[in-house]
Amino acid sequence: MEGATEDRYKKVLTDSRVTENDATVANDVKAILDKHFEENNNIEVYKKCFNAIDLTSLNTTDTEQSIATMVEKVNKFEEEYPELPNVAAICTYPNFAMTVSGALEVSGVDVAVVAGSFPSSQTFVEVKTAETALAVADGANEIDIVLNLGLFYTENYEELADEISEIKHAARGARLKVILETGALKTAADIKKASILAMYSGADFIKTSTGKVYPGATLEAAYVMCQCIKEYHEKTGTMIGFKVSGGVSSTEDAVKYYTLVKEILGEQWLNNNYFRIGTSRAANYILSSIIGKETKFF
Repeated sequence: MEGATEDRYKKVLTDSRVTENDATVANDVKAILDKHFEENNNIEVYKKCFNAIDLTSLNTTDTEQSIATMVEKVNKFEEEYPELPNVAAICTYPNFAMTVSGALEVSGVDVAVVAGSFPSSQTFVEVKTAETALAVADGANEIDIVLNLGLFYTENYEELADEISEIKHAARGARLKVILETGALKTAADIKKASILAMYSGADFIKTSTGKVYPGATLEAAYVMCQCIKEYHEKTGTMIGFKVSGGVSSTEDAVKYYTLVKEILGEQWLNNNYFRIGTSRAANYILSSIIGKETKFF
């Protein structure tokens, strides 16, 4: 039975038609942006990008007060800018889930946490599931975890998939985002493989990076991930979300990723149910681009 499971994962990897050629990926990304970036570089797209933001604070120095202050800014945003959409979620370490959920007063903003021994994913699966369950009990409705790269590189696909499935079960219906850590994976071939394994293991979203130890998101990684999502949708009928994080630090960056999602996946992905931008810095830059003057609201 174990061999049959392993063969199943190897088969879906072998059957995928998504390119593994890094040069092809780079050329395709350039062609898409050369043709379509300017048509998306406008205020309406900035608004959509802003509404896709997971406003993030993942600092060693975070405190209940600093997180509560961030939440209060999100609460006040609708008063200050009633004509604009709010951010999609607030993302923190799991011990702050209750702080966020208790202080959040506006609707339509989710409570996201990183869990599962973020950012390394190196601990007992029992610890990962417990941390996830505790965060959900404290009000988190989105869980961001890191793909176990130790299991990935030893091709222990069954254990890798079982781990993600156990965490998803512990999340009790909360949206599960699986971080591939594309800066560690590096190549189109490995990013493709990790994307497919995460989706077939139950991910609701696949996400580029932690933004911690390894280099953050790249347009090339996003391209491969979106192509994998497209192929998975064609095969299963299931829409998987895409989240870019780690290094999105300008309005231009956000529009480039938006453009790739639009051209590869289509209009139905261009809402915060299926497209997210994890950032702290870019929120003020995108907001400044929308209102036409510099602001440091967040």
